[in-house]
Amino acid sequence: MKKIIYQLLPFIKKYKRHVILNVFFNLLYALFSSLAFISLIPMLDVLFGKTKVVQKAPVWTGELGDIKEYGLGLLNYKVSGFLEAGNAQMALVIVIAIVISTFILKNMFGYFAMQHVMYLRNGVLNALRKEMFEKIIQLPLSFYSKRQKGDVMARILGDINEMQNSFFIILELIVREPLTIVFSLILMFTISWELSLFVLCFIPIAGIMISRIGKSLKGNSLKAQQESGRLISIVEESLSGLKIVKSYNAETIFRNNFTNSSDRILKLSNKIGVKNNLAGPVSEVLGITTIAILLWYGGKLVLIDQAIEGTTFIAFMGLAYAILTPAKAISKASYKVKNGMAAADRVFEILHEVDNMPDIPNASKLEGFNDNLSVNNISFKYDNELVLKNFSLKVPKGKTVALVGQSGSGKSTIANLVTRFYDVNEGDITIDGKDIKTVTKHSLRDLMGLVTQDSILFNDTIKNNILLGKPEASDEEVMEALKIANAWEFVKELPQGIETNVGDAGNNFSGGQKQRLSIARAVLKNPPIMILDEATSALDTESERLVQDALEKMMRNRTSIVIAHRLSTIQNADEIVVMQKGEIVEQGTHLELLAKNGMYKRLVDMQSFE
Repeated sequence: MKKIIYQLLPFIKKYKRHVILNVFFNLLYALFSSLAFISLIPMLDVLFGKTKVVQKAPVWTGELGDIKEYGLGLLNYKVSGFLEAGNAQMALVIVIAIVISTFILKNMFGYFAMQHVMYLRNGVLNALRKEMFEKIIQLPLSFYSKRQKGDVMARILGDINEMQNSFFIILELIVREPLTIVFSLILMFTISWELSLFVLCFIPIAGIMISRIGKSLKGNSLKAQQESGRLISIVEESLSGLKIVKSYNAETIFRNNFTNSSDRILKLSNKIGVKNNLAGPVSEVLGITTIAILLWYGGKLVLIDQAIEGTTFIAFMGLAYAILTPAKAISKASYKVKNGMAAADRVFEILHEVDNMPDIPNASKLEGFNDNLSVNNISFKYDNELVLKNFSLKVPKGKTVALVGQSGSGKSTIANLVTRFYDVNEGDITIDGKDIKTVTKHSLRDLMGLVTQDSILFNDTIKNNILLGKPEASDEEVMEALKIANAWEFVKELPQGIETNVGDAGNNFSGGQKQRLSIARAVLKNPPIMILDEATSALDTESERLVQDALEKMMRNRTSIVIAHRLSTIQNADEIVVMQKGEIVEQGTHLELLAKNGMYKRLVDMQSFE
């Protein structure tokens, strides 16, 4: 608990005004909660004819310690005056007005306290959510290579909501309920220390019993939240691959996966719920037992020993109830806090994740691209096995270099390393002689345009998808980019033109249309270096022709690295690099490589540029 509160402090500090005001109003709420029951004594005294007769108006000495005696004396003086004058109704109105005023003030201060804790809670959770998304965007791709997207989604959505619903309850109870108990106990001890001791016995007994019941709650809550992450992953994967699921009649497999995960969540939720539900009955039984003992022992003091007045005893019982209610609230909250702590652990696990590819301190900015991009004797592995071994490549400005080879030869890895999605294990990559590890990632990627095999579009308008690389561009610039990418021919026919929504993942359009929109996005950015990662491999012949034409227009006078799948994509490249198992086996122009009659020639003959 302390660890989590310590981690939350930086977020809470932004809202310290609300913390202070919440504590202040909770203090007043607790005070008036206790006074509300004390205010019943004068009313009961009037009703049962127990009012103390005061003939002379009291005089306040000016000392703070005498204010209680002065207040009671003045009230008794006024009330007894009306009673002696035969105006009992007016005496009753005065004491009832005091009761009503006290309860109104109590609830007013309670409302103000809740308002400020609401601003605090919502503000902190909003800041947490934004910080978490910032972290998710910032972390390198390697972080997600072994994680389920659903688990990350569950943390930013489900776990943060769980913190709001459970853990943050402690902020509402940490001041108000304990202070209510403290003030009530102080007033109870002024009435009867013997009776007060009975109530004090209840609190530790209840605490011990409830803590034992709730010991395993955090563990079960953590398992339930992890399973929720798996469930979201199953849904996300099922929707993303729905065509495959249906075409292979695999609905039963995915349905079973979902059902099994959902059933595991059900069992864990029931376990958590059983223990959560025990909090109320346990504290209720203990509370009733304490009240029964109080009634027996208090009744003896009133009726037999006549140690206290009956009206005072009724008020004491009210104070005892005022203690049992917050004690019960704290016990229930302790269960929910266990859930919130498990959720908070998962949230802070992401927030404390270390970026293993940060910009170095005082990293320089690349202002432009003037000479060459050089890959110098690099080696790289994703896990244990090297994907690239002592690989070197030089791409002069304005030239097109193509990488070809069978699947697994390391072609796409080059694109990942040049854009610094991953860092090399050995060697270095330089732009105009500067190691890309010594420059900011932002300035590096500003120089590059990436078109991948998977046309990644976002559920927004065509215009906003294309504006990603240059948000300030005009509509005319967007249309010009669409024309260069051979996309304007179908966009102009749409009823809403560039304002048309592309749908989820761009599914309102064909593969070729999506790819041309992706190319338009890269064209508008107008970067000096283009990286094409098998940009035509997933297209039919007609779409490939249109896309290839768009790519050739885009690559004119640009430095390009083309990861090739088909011959048509690379035959005009200035240099073709043939790769096998992470090493270069051949390089040269299309005609030079054909003349060598080696691996490139075999690939051409098979038309298998994977």
